[in-house]
Amino acid sequence: MSNEKTPLPKTTEAVTIYATSWCPFCQALIVGLKERGVPFEAWDVEKHEDLSSWVESVNDGNRVVPTVLYSDGTHATNPDVSAVEAKYAELTAK
Repeated sequence: MSNEKTPLPKTTEAVTIYATSWCPFCQALIVGLKERGVPFEAWDVEKHEDLSSWVESVNDGNRVVPTVLYSDGTHATNPDVSAVEAKYAELTAK
């Protein structure tokens, strides 16, 4: 596996979650963000090969979900809800 990262997926949201429908960690993150009112976009990597490739490229060749992409180009693997909420607040502070 190459150490090169696949180009960042295009997104219009401050928080974009790459997940699968069967992953309990993905579902917990999504439910938690909804409960806290944190807006996000979510994509199923099993339905989008290009997104799955990006997730693998930032996780040492592994398709680890959830992987979160932030609008500043940073990402987090399997973050907890409070970490995503804090990053969202940082990204949208005026």
